[in-house]
Amino acid sequence: MHGNMPVMKKWLIGLGVGVTVIFAGLLITARVLAGRAAPLIRAQTIEYLEKQFDSDVEIGALDVSMAMKSPLLVLLSAGKGAQAHVQGENVKLWRKHRRDRPPLIAMKRFQFEVELNSLLTKPYRVELARLEGLEVTVPARAKASPLKPVQDLRAVKDLPPKPEAVDANGDRIQLILETVICDGTKLSVLPRDANKDPLEFEIRRLRLTSAGPGLAMSYDAELTNPKPPGLIYSKGHFGPWVANEPSDTPLDGTYDFQDADLSVFKGIAGKLNSTGKFVGQIDHIIADGETRMADFRLTMAGNAMPLTTTYHAVIDGGNGNTLLDPVQAKLGRTRFTARGGVVRGKGEAGKTVDLDVQFQEGHIEDLMRLAMKGPVMMKGPIALKVKLVLPPGKGEPIDKLRLSGTFLIENGDFTSTTVQDKVDEMSSKAQGRPKDPTVKEVRTHLAGEFHMTNGLIEFPSLGVNIPGADLDLVGRYRFAEETVDFRGVLRLAAKISQTQTGWKRWVLKPADRFFAKDGAGTLLRLKIDGTRDKPHFGLDKGDTPTTVSRLGN
Repeated sequence: MHGNMPVMKKWLIGLGVGVTVIFAGLLITARVLAGRAAPLIRAQTIEYLEKQFDSDVEIGALDVSMAMKSPLLVLLSAGKGAQAHVQGENVKLWRKHRRDRPPLIAMKRFQFEVELNSLLTKPYRVELARLEGLEVTVPARAKASPLKPVQDLRAVKDLPPKPEAVDANGDRIQLILETVICDGTKLSVLPRDANKDPLEFEIRRLRLTSAGPGLAMSYDAELTNPKPPGLIYSKGHFGPWVANEPSDTPLDGTYDFQDADLSVFKGIAGKLNSTGKFVGQIDHIIADGETRMADFRLTMAGNAMPLTTTYHAVIDGGNGNTLLDPVQAKLGRTRFTARGGVVRGKGEAGKTVDLDVQFQEGHIEDLMRLAMKGPVMMKGPIALKVKLVLPPGKGEPIDKLRLSGTFLIENGDFTSTTVQDKVDEMSSKAQGRPKDPTVKEVRTHLAGEFHMTNGLIEFPSLGVNIPGADLDLVGRYRFAEETVDFRGVLRLAAKISQTQTGWKRWVLKPADRFFAKDGAGTLLRLKIDGTRDKPHFGLDKGDTPTTVSRLGN
């Protein structure tokens, strides 16, 4: 028994040495195999990027590392459960044969972990990838395609079908990215005109999650809006990426934009809140949403008004042009509809707002409160059609704004006691009932057309009607000085003598035949000038604008 101990001891020592040698050999072999995984991962990473984005790929540095226990797992489990940590720096993807424009994709750094076993199967699977300093630059289409009419794009079924997830060679994408975190991303959509600035979005926070191989990824994003400043929160779907025409890449989602400060724009102010949804492709998006403002105001007047809108829009991602059809809005109690767009014209440095506006439930006091300082001058319902054009460029909006249209105010009531007393007095005289106390609170009817440029609103025709009198005017109102200057013809039902009382009536009796013209009891030429608060009414003594000749003698 004791004689066998040395033999057993030697056998055990030999067995231990053998196991150690074998284990060491396995470990060395595993490390060699793990080391060979690095170029494999690098090659497959580059191949994937080249095929997925149809691009030439540049990677400044790529490092693959593994935990100490992982190399043995590589050998014993054929890579199953062995995680390789991959990190790359200074990555750029250039569209083939297009080094004259910014890279399609550039990033300072990326990192992800991959199970080595997954490199031997398809689809490849990456559970988590982090991208830092990501910049995506979407090129414009080779040929311009103008926005389609909105009515042709109201339903999602009218959109081009979502492309199949294939690479540039037509092969199906064989990679699943379970989760991608890429905070601090910048998305730029290049215009078709290389001399124009791109449309840019700063994405402060972005998380993408996979829905399966070759399917759109879900996203959760927080965007920084530069103007007006504020944060936009958005959720939806993005992709799959269309390699041969990136601008065709589909996207959809919802958004929430809160407390945007409109005072960064000249001429307006207030806090904007907006929510909505959208669907389309990167360069062609359909959006439906609403905006809410409790304190919208024009800075020239300073009166805050509640303004809400709902809109349907088509947005050209290549240049930011937006078609609106329609915008349903409510300002105070006034409801109106606008159709048109915000577009960049040929040779323009900025965008022009071009809208056709029609009022369904208009109240003149809402418009006056918005546009004029101090208390409103008149109350009453208004029917209004307006063509509004606000071109780009420097200067105050009120000076650049161009308006033209027609209006009708029925049963207007002047809020100024001075003005209303003048109207009541004129009506009583026009009816041949001067100083009749029952003639009071007379309602005024106005109708006409107008044109506005350079802060001056002109009225080529303006008809004013009160009981007993019709007044046809031409004239102008200047916003900066709040001055009025009108000339016109007044037709009264009463004869000139009937507008007076006592001895004056008898004195004027012989003059009746001189003032009775064109079927009117009295016809007078008038002028109205002065300021909005203190207008002056008087007879026109001949210093009338040439345009007044349209009214006759």
